[in-house]
Amino acid sequence: MPPHDLADLPSTTKPIKHDCHPSSFPRSARKSADSMSRRSPQKPSPRTTVRPAEVVRRDDDWTTRPELRIRVLGLPTDINTHALWNSFSPHGAVSQIEIFENNRGLRDGSARITFSPPPLEPFWQRIQPFRVGWGAGNSIPVRLSLEAPRRTFYHPSPVNPSIKYPEVMTLQADSIDFGIMYDRNTMMSMHTVVASPRGGIRFKQSMLYRETVVEFCVDINNRSELFRFSIPFAHLDTILRVDRGQKANIELVVSLPTPPRFFRKLDERDTHEPKARYWAENDAWFRQTDITDSPIRVRDAPITIKKPGPIIDIGRWTTYRLKFDISSSKSQCLFRQIGQALRDYNITIQEITGFEIASHREPAVWKYIDQPITAPHKPTSTLADLFKDESIPPLAFPVRYQLEVCISHGYLNEHNLGQEFIRQLRNMDPTKAQDILEYVANQEKRVFEPMELFDIKIIKGSASRPPIPQYCAFIRSATITPSTVYFNTPTVEISNRVIRYYAEHADRFLRVRFTDEKVEGKIYSTDKDTMNEVFTRVKRALRNGIKVGERHYEFLAFGNSQFRENGAYFYAPLPHLEAQQIRNWMGNFDEIPYVAQHAARLGQCFSTTRAIIGTRTTIREIEDEERNGHVFTDGVGMLSPFLAQLITHELGVVRTSSEPPSIFQFRMGGCKGILAVSPSSKLQEITIRRSQYKFAARHEGLEIIRWSQFAASNLNRQIIVVLSALGVPDKIFVEKQKAQLADLTLAMTNELKALTMLQKDIDPNQMTLTLAGMILDGFQRCQEPFMISMLRLWRAWSIKYLKEKARITIEKGAFLLGCVDETATLKGHFDESPIPKAHEPLEQRVKSLPEVFVQLSKGPNGKPEVILGPMLLARNPSLHPGDIRVVQGVDVEALRHLKDAVVVPQTGDRPIVNMCSGGDLDGDDYLVIWDPELLPREWNHPPMDFTPAEKIPLGRQVTPDDLTSFFVEYMKNDNLSKIAVAHLAFADFMEDGVKSTKCLKLAELHSTAVDYTKSGVPARMTRDLNPWKWPHFMEKKSKPRESIYQSRKVLGQLFDQVERIDFVPVYDAAFDKRILNAYKMESTMLEDAAAIKRQYDAAVRRIMAQHAISTEFEVWSTFVMSHSKASSDYKFHEESGRIAMALKDRFRALCYEKAGGSNFQTLGPFAAAMYTVTADEISQAVVEARAKKAGMTTDRMPMMSFPWLFQSVLGKIANATTVA
Repeated sequence: MPPHDLADLPSTTKPIKHDCHPSSFPRSARKSADSMSRRSPQKPSPRTTVRPAEVVRRDDDWTTRPELRIRVLGLPTDINTHALWNSFSPHGAVSQIEIFENNRGLRDGSARITFSPPPLEPFWQRIQPFRVGWGAGNSIPVRLSLEAPRRTFYHPSPVNPSIKYPEVMTLQADSIDFGIMYDRNTMMSMHTVVASPRGGIRFKQSMLYRETVVEFCVDINNRSELFRFSIPFAHLDTILRVDRGQKANIELVVSLPTPPRFFRKLDERDTHEPKARYWAENDAWFRQTDITDSPIRVRDAPITIKKPGPIIDIGRWTTYRLKFDISSSKSQCLFRQIGQALRDYNITIQEITGFEIASHREPAVWKYIDQPITAPHKPTSTLADLFKDESIPPLAFPVRYQLEVCISHGYLNEHNLGQEFIRQLRNMDPTKAQDILEYVANQEKRVFEPMELFDIKIIKGSASRPPIPQYCAFIRSATITPSTVYFNTPTVEISNRVIRYYAEHADRFLRVRFTDEKVEGKIYSTDKDTMNEVFTRVKRALRNGIKVGERHYEFLAFGNSQFRENGAYFYAPLPHLEAQQIRNWMGNFDEIPYVAQHAARLGQCFSTTRAIIGTRTTIREIEDEERNGHVFTDGVGMLSPFLAQLITHELGVVRTSSEPPSIFQFRMGGCKGILAVSPSSKLQEITIRRSQYKFAARHEGLEIIRWSQFAASNLNRQIIVVLSALGVPDKIFVEKQKAQLADLTLAMTNELKALTMLQKDIDPNQMTLTLAGMILDGFQRCQEPFMISMLRLWRAWSIKYLKEKARITIEKGAFLLGCVDETATLKGHFDESPIPKAHEPLEQRVKSLPEVFVQLSKGPNGKPEVILGPMLLARNPSLHPGDIRVVQGVDVEALRHLKDAVVVPQTGDRPIVNMCSGGDLDGDDYLVIWDPELLPREWNHPPMDFTPAEKIPLGRQVTPDDLTSFFVEYMKNDNLSKIAVAHLAFADFMEDGVKSTKCLKLAELHSTAVDYTKSGVPARMTRDLNPWKWPHFMEKKSKPRESIYQSRKVLGQLFDQVERIDFVPVYDAAFDKRILNAYKMESTMLEDAAAIKRQYDAAVRRIMAQHAISTEFEVWSTFVMSHSKASSDYKFHEESGRIAMALKDRFRALCYEKAGGSNFQTLGPFAAAMYTVTADEISQAVVEARAKKAGMTTDRMPMMSFPWLFQSVLGKIANATTVA
């Protein structure tokens, strides 16, 4: 179903067609208490697709098994799962159907039917043949046989393997309450479901999948609907057992910080796909976004914290109370067994007395903050009466927004917010009120007594608006999940063209991201309809907007990177400025009839850029070099050395030489791509090619995204499996990783080794060079705590990516921007050139190679170095055996002005970058490796054809509704990561690796998926391309045990060679006395430094909270160990670089202002003061931790990174003989 139709769907496709009497619930394990359901041919218990834990095998009678499997033979090859379900479901609860195929992808006439629980009668033993219905009223005889059980259905305790639990243990509950924690000992019940003849409640512990599942029925518009929610054990910490003095009646309370995933069960008959060969009961469980009796109100409403008329607000009522009657001895035994099993998984069952239940009442706070209030003269005890006799205006929007930040994240709850709290917020200075609420958000803890906040000394936060760099802006953001919305404290981000132009209205923009529930990460694509309601909610948000107070945010557009991460910009319109007017200003897109391309061109305006405002430019237009349907100069323009120098100065680019970068990635009006330095260009001249022009734009200013610089070359899993298939021996990779692991260990104690590695393995954010500078300043030698912590983090981060990505650093290599040879000197690829043969001499093999020019700005001797000889050229990701090219490095004097770039030819029959995973030159990075050990036996395997799929014109002008529909379609059909994962699995499993038919097909699909954002043509994976076997190094914990195998190939060897390590920062080491004793500092300076540190710490905590980063060290360095799953690791490393740069520039500017200047004489004392207040805070916290015998963990200790905004200044202080 097209996603743009999803918004018009009813709540689900069809209501469930069975009652919810307890007897209709499926049986789980037969050896359970009498609280479990009796055997019934009703629908089976839901099972989530999570990897089974190790179980103990034993023989058993079929009647005692929780499930039973029957093999069916003699089926027609065109049979489907629906026909099999219709034939077998009358005999019992069918939980899974699998129609088999042979290794050629052809059906062999057999299938497996799984029942859970087993049927009542052994119908497969009947004398007469079993008949399967197929066709119009026809049936065919088939042969049935009972399969042996795969496991014993008992699960060993992780604490004591000799203790075994049933895979599923179930208690029947009498009732369940949904609500919120009103205070620490009181739950406010918002809705109660009571077990009745029409609806039962089941509390299940799945030991196999390590989760708690609760099933319950809700009466909606005269029908019973079956729902469930599941809580992974990893997300459970404590379950409260309320002691009421009654042994037979038990109350359990589960309170979660974030909502679990909710599902509703549809009629199983309606959940079969026509051509699918696999069906499972989970296909009948559809994700839910609301439980409501008024879907029309939900359909037409904007996204708000307060949902319109829910029966159960599944996003915010995340405290659950279950009541049980365990009067029988069997149920008491089962309850004890469940409690012990949960404790084995570190889930505490905490007994509590005095726990209260408050009845549901509507919070009055919304009424008082949404409209002016008029109150009488005499105050009384009622809410409205406490206000003075005057009309009080609504909360200032920044205050209202920040209040919703706190409420949406659960730090404040509207039921705790009284009239006095709102009155005080209204009456105080809005900036101070915002600071108070930002303080609450920064603490990330629930506040049950909000009035106490007014007694806390609040230090100025971001609401007080300290100066920020001119290229940045304060941006509000929201995260919309399937069940709720989270608003986030405004953060400083590098801006874009639109935000800069409408700077006076910057606070009316809202950056929105759509994700799964907080702990789940990104919403992944699916070829099933089980996520329809989630995609419908996304479409509703894009169509109906988001409401905060009086502001109604509407969809505006999305940047290209945003789009891939399921994000978009919204805008709250003004009478004189609406969203369409902004889109009109962005450019003229009327002549682009393709929705995907239209969206991509709009997205250009939202690229994160820095505007060049200090110089005027002139434009010269030239034609592209085109042949054979290829554009050899695609995306490449030129600029003069003079203009490059001006840009370098204005951006403050740090260079090791006086020369500017050779290449700049840019945006200018409707043009995009790169600008390479050209000695022939004049002064402020920019040369643009036709391929760089994308649309007509009003704004024509030059904007810079990034510039060329050296970054280390690193292998990855995809590159390694391709090189392995081309003939590079496994031992080469194994030895290189072994050496890197040894060097990382030695670097922790050996300054020279650390310095060498950091200066060679340069990350894209250049942070390793910063750490190298700190080592040169002696901070490793004196064991300075921040320095040692950073080295530990760098090592842990490096090892993590060796383990998970095979990120092996290659010393003889680089990761560089690509550009074209404007002199047409380099020899290109010619189709008639012979492919080099492995047996030929090297001199003969290199003669037919295409040529490239690579010059590093700093070689081993510190001088520029031109790389000569054969080398690898590749682009990430490389999936096809022809994606990695062997080229010849040559020296061309006319190109020596270009450094830290790979210059490719414009001659030949096909661009060599196009053969590298379909690359071009508008800003792509390329991996170049001249390590002879990595030159494969096979050179230049025939490349893949990367001709993009044909775009289909819309036939009319593109509308915002078309854009939002495409947004949802992309979310549902974005198979890029799924294809890459399948390719990696098959590359290891198949004998031919990446040359196997499946891998070659997946490589083609991957190319289509990459182009999806521009072509609008999705890459659809057929079922035969879904792996059925997974190598152990992919760590597929959600897959069945029997589908995991121990890989003996190169990636398996590399994975087993690495052991992860935890990052543990150092707090109890001595701070550097060279800095502490450098100056005599006045108390005023120390107070000023402490005040800025508090603001800095708060800003860092906001970044940590927004991106789920664990420590400040990761924010400062960009070596992030873990983050929210909304972005890929590679993309987030880029993003974290921009985040860290904006943070540091912002607070450096504030420190310059407070210190009185940026020269060393002025700034040195202030930097020392920053270091001193940090040392004092840490030292005091260490003393307190030791006294309390508490751990020195990052969540308990003060922050340490603040003074290292000026690491070079601290180094100069530490190495000065006399500074004061």
